[in-house]
Amino acid sequence: MTAMPAELGAVPESDASPSELCTLQHRIFRSLTNVMFRRDESGETPVMVMSLGERIAAVPLRALQHELGIASDSPDGRMMALIAQSLGFVTGLQIGDPLPTEVLDGRASWTPGAAHRAIAAARLRLQLVAWLRPESVAAMPSDGGSVCLLDEDPATRQQVNVALEQAAHDLGVADRSAVIDLLEALAEELAYIEALREGLLNRVRDTAGRVERIWRAGRVDQKQQEMITQVRRLSGAALPQIAERFNEIDKQSREVVSALRNIEGQRSLVRSGRDVLYRLSRAWEPILQAWEKSGRLSESALWQLIDRTYRFLAPRYMLVQEWQAFVAGQHLARPKPMGSIMRW
Repeated sequence: MTAMPAELGAVPESDASPSELCTLQHRIFRSLTNVMFRRDESGETPVMVMSLGERIAAVPLRALQHELGIASDSPDGRMMALIAQSLGFVTGLQIGDPLPTEVLDGRASWTPGAAHRAIAAARLRLQLVAWLRPESVAAMPSDGGSVCLLDEDPATRQQVNVALEQAAHDLGVADRSAVIDLLEALAEELAYIEALREGLLNRVRDTAGRVERIWRAGRVDQKQQEMITQVRRLSGAALPQIAERFNEIDKQSREVVSALRNIEGQRSLVRSGRDVLYRLSRAWEPILQAWEKSGRLSESALWQLIDRTYRFLAPRYMLVQEWQAFVAGQHLARPKPMGSIMRW
């Protein structure tokens, strides 16, 4: 199993200009110290976290904007919207921090690896061959290693050269080198998708396999059997939904000459899908990391992880009616404990 690439999520140091920083002008933000913007425990709601003596208050940004009378089209209103968007890409923001590039100009604030770039370029070359001679290329392999092996085949490379010449003619560009430049530009965008395919889709598939093996073992009591059955069902629902997101992006670039003809529009589509998948990968990452270490867990710790996995999956992949019934049951079964965090 391959873990999330080291490059994924790494944010380079920034020499951001003031317009690219998290800055708010309302006087309340100048009077508070150690303010942090992040998502709440559910991972859904952007909040401002601040200290109130020995307690910590987490204030939803929408409620804060309303209470302070900040108009959505004002500078602070636009900045609060950017902060909310940014929290899909960074864990937290403080006043003065640079905003992630995703919300500024669409560029990713992380980088794919060289292997992901190679796979993306190889896929495009194979798609170019399939465009010219559909019968010459079998179904596109799903795994990157097989894609690269097929791309390196001498017969395939000859077909690529022929397809480049025909694509230059159809696109009305000077020569094959212009087509290569377009392919490289698109491959750079699709390299991020390959990184996420490895770091998210493949690891979710592996985790679902681990759950399946526990379920098949069956050496558990009734309560545990019910829990692992639910986790198996929900992970089984999650996997095709995630896979379909990748399929949608793959389909967009499958008509490779059409994609090259409208490279800017294609770049925008790929980046939109990339950001959705990246936010999803950030949500899954703690669960995936925990399962990758599950072979070293005691039996009781393993079942705690299974319970944690269920509580992660249920609100995201359970049918709406089931989730509403679950929440109602939880509310009636156990009162919410008092904690040290005050929510406004």
